[in-house]
Order: sequence, then C-alpha cells, then structure tokens
Amino acid sequence: MTIFASDNVTPACPEVIRAINEANNGEIDSYGNDQWSKNLNKKFSILFEKEVKVFTAITGTAANSLALSALTPGYGNIYCHKISHINVDECGAPEFFTGGAKLIPLDGNNGKFTAETLKTNIRGSGIVHNTQPSVVSITQSCETGVLYQINEVLEISEVAHKNGMKVHMDGARFSNAVASLKKTPAEMTWKLGIDVLTFGGTKNGCLDAEAIIFFNPEDVGNFKYLQKRSGQLLSKMRFLSSQLNAYITKNVWISNATHSNKMAKILSEKLQKINSIELAYPTESNEIFVKLPQEIKDHLNKRGYSAIEDEMFNGSVRFVTAWNTKQEDIEILIKTIKEKL
Repeated sequence: MTIFASDNVTPACPEVIRAINEANNGEIDSYGNDQWSKNLNKKFSILFEKEVKVFTAITGTAANSLALSALTPGYGNIYCHKISHINVDECGAPEFFTGGAKLIPLDGNNGKFTAETLKTNIRGSGIVHNTQPSVVSITQSCETGVLYQINEVLEISEVAHKNGMKVHMDGARFSNAVASLKKTPAEMTWKLGIDVLTFGGTKNGCLDAEAIIFFNPEDVGNFKYLQKRSGQLLSKMRFLSSQLNAYITKNVWISNATHSNKMAKILSEKLQKINSIELAYPTESNEIFVKLPQEIKDHLNKRGYSAIEDEMFNGSVRFVTAWNTKQEDIEILIKTIKEKL
C-alpha cells in the first residue's frame, strides 16, 4: 500500500488524461511546434499577469537543474537550504548541469533559511580564488511542508539582488503553497523578486509535466539549446504540453491543491489527537511529519504503509495527501494506528 507515501504515487487526474487522449489524434508537428506547446507562453503569461517565457521538462530534477544552469556559471555558488531537494535528492544533477557550480547549504528552522542567514553566508565576490555568488534557491512549499511567508521571500530576494544574484524557486509543490497562502501566482513569484520558477505538475495531477518559467527575458539566453542538449525537448511534445494546458485551465491545479491541503489538515488534526503522536513540523500544505512510537511504525509497515523515519526530518515519518485522497483513506489510517494503542 503506497497511499500517503507521496503525492508521486497517485494517478494523473481526469482532466489531464482527457487532454492527453485529445492530443493523441492525427499527425501533429513535433518538437514543440504543436498547438498545445505554442499556447503555453500565452496561457502562463495570463496566469502570472506578466509576459513570461515557458519551457518544459518531464522531471522536477531536470527542471530545477536546467533552470539553475541558465542562471549559474560553472564557477558560481548556489545558496540553498541544507535539506533542499537540489542538495540531497537530485544525485548531483545541479552541479552536473551547471558544469560544476557549488551548492552552499544553509541552516534554518523547519526547512527554511532566513534573509539574515543568507546575508551572513555570502562570500567570495570578486575574489578569483573563490566560487562566485550567483543564485539563491528556495523551495515553496519547502521540503517539510512548511511555507515561506510573503515577507520572507521578499527579504531573501532583496538580499540576493543586492549582491548581484538571481533567485530561483523550486515549485514542485508551488500549487499547494498558492492554495494555502491564498495569493495570486504573481504575488508569490515575480512581484517578490523571483527570477525563475520551476512550476510543478507531476505531484498534483499531471502524468509527467513540469514547467520552467522565466520572468525576465534577459535570463532566457540560449536556454533552448540547454533544453535540447539535456534530452528535455521531446519529439512528441504535444503529450507533455497538453498536460500543462489542461492543468492550468479552469484552475485544475488550484482545485487539486486545495483538496490535498484540506485532506492534510484533517489528517494532521486527527493525528495530533492521539497522545503518543507528536507533530514534527506545522502542517501548512499537503505534507504531514509526525513522530511515532516504534510499535506503531512497525504495525503500519506490516499493514503496507510506508512508515519509515527519516533522521533528516528529526526522525519523523511523512504522510502526504494528494488530489485524490479521500476522507475514507484517512479514517482507515487512523483506525490502523489505533489498533496498537
């Protein structure tokens, strides 16, 4: 049973599947010359209230690494949280795609770092012996499910820009952050100084679709060649682009995220009512981290759940809700836990 293990284990949502099926008709131009791919710039520009340039990728790792490679020279620094996905879960892809840029991991409570922490760690600018400060990367929502508040993002961006750096946002769960903070995509990104966003779809109802969104034309450069060289320029791009078109049409992305956030809130509240369970981080999106007694973890694992503690997250177990999570699923999980109380 992989339910609650991640939002990567879910099927694609009906709207996305319908879009793929509709794209699966006839002979269509390849390599992004189809109608769905051509629509992406316009559709995302409307969504973000600003003219943007959009590129696609089939994985979050490729999206993040390509975005960073557009902003960072091989001798550059990328400042990020020490538990960020780019630092611990992408097998060195950011370093590989950038040609050797150095990740500078920062400390911070609940998976977030502050503008002050960033400021005190910036060094080496103009010194030929040092890698050069180039990019700041933040994750929204971050790896613990906690959100960067609007003022926190703005403060980090201001420090970055004052020091000549660009700001990248890993938005694998950007939809959950937008739904939780109830801000517009524009208010969550470029209005706060974000230069490039990796806009996730796979975790929230898409089959395999991520978007790399440039808010500043000057940052695009030769990105199309980077996309091609990395194997992310698909010949049958229509099947990828049609997913993203459906995803951001009629607010499917927000509707899915709102539901998963709601289910996470319900599950979190029910877990907190059990005396032997402790919440490791505030539940602010669709990830819940809890500390469980060993007996309960063993019981859940025997029953097919993935109740594996992770020391990187203070020894807690993660439960993740998704666009298709049902309250019945939550009740069954809670009932299973109570069998060992």
